Amino acid sequence: MFYKRDVISILDFTKNDLMELFNEAEKLVEHKGRRLNILNGKILATAFFEPSTRTRLSFATAMLRLGGHVIDLSSPEISSLAKGENIADTIRMLDAYSDIIVIRHKVEGTARFAAEIAEVPVINAGDGTRHHPTQAMLDLFTIYRHQGQIDGLTVGVLGDLRYGRAATSFIYGLSIFRPKKLFLIAPEILRVRDEVKSVLEERGIQYEELSKVDQVIEELDVLYVTRIQKERFTDPTEYERVRGSYRVDKNMLKDAKENLIILHPLPRVDELGYDVDGTVHAKYFVQAYYGVPVRMALLKLILVG
Repeated sequence: MFYKRDVISILDFTKNDLMELFNEAEKLVEHKGRRLNILNGKILATAFFEPSTRTRLSFATAMLRLGGHVIDLSSPEISSLAKGENIADTIRMLDAYSDIIVIRHKVEGTARFAAEIAEVPVINAGDGTRHHPTQAMLDLFTIYRHQGQIDGLTVGVLGDLRYGRAATSFIYGLSIFRPKKLFLIAPEILRVRDEVKSVLEERGIQYEELSKVDQVIEELDVLYVTRIQKERFTDPTEYERVRGSYRVDKNMLKDAKENLIILHPLPRVDELGYDVDGTVHAKYFVQAYYGVPVRMALLKLILVG
């Protein structure tokens, strides 16, 4: 189901696809970071045209732990792009040098464009404001591993639901399963876009839009928190209007279910208090840890099946 396949949008996958990925990731979690030789001789090319810490490093770590090798385009300022090379030619070059390409770009559709050009598989590590499929995969895996299921859960997604691609991909990912209810919690100007709601409605997902998380905190099995992404705003005054408009702290969790888990794709700014870190609910650091085994599983399934 994954062999030689591009990974552009989480919506391209089925529940069975994701369960296959989760089962493979479970095995790799048990290896606890030991180096394997599954991808010996294979080369991963990373091309990040936007900043990244966890995604870029976890892909590189995943490839190295599978016995493969990594080449990195580095920053565009010191590559041939600075000389005027167009991105199509850059992709053709990476295609010739590697067995798989991981790309991040600020322009929506760049990953799909790269997949049309390249003969090797292409993985979207985030493009524009809409898609970040591997982040959604590891988010869903975290829920599955700690709650034992995704179907039947009540989930809240809090934060920048308009511009945040991690939040959008997570919502799309949930639509592949059957959650009991989905609460979309955001300031008015950061509400989820209409095309996202259309997907939820087409797939029969019950959802409700709210502005305050404390209205539903006691109902939630999962709370997915995201930051307001200043870099996505074209108007600085619009950002200032919503800056600091929500925050989750330990006091807010006093009425939460004992088994509530809190996720965050990171980095965080001031929307998630440090006092939450020591609670039983905090799962965002283990969520980041799962980025390696989930991406290891994905690379293995794409490159060797």
